[in-house]
Amino acid sequence: MSLTLQPVRVATGSDEEGMLVFGKGQRLVAVLTHLSERNEIAPGQWYLEAGFGPLEGPSHPTFVDLEAAQAWINQRLAKGR
Repeated sequence: MSLTLQPVRVATGSDEEGMLVFGKGQRLVAVLTHLSERNEIAPGQWYLEAGFGPLEGPSHPTFVDLEAAQAWINQRLAKGR
């Protein structure tokens, strides 16, 4: 599935660089936040701030880059059909 990414600022209090992720039909499926290099848990990685539909749940993984995040999102969306 083709995903569309749109840069956005996220009011998290520390890490504000983010991406809105849109799936089929331009539906919002996720909000990703880019963690700063000062982050103690996953410096420089992308964090699933919020997921919708098949991405919703207690798990909020981190990803080494946007490509890894998109692969995970596509996999979850494919399973959720």
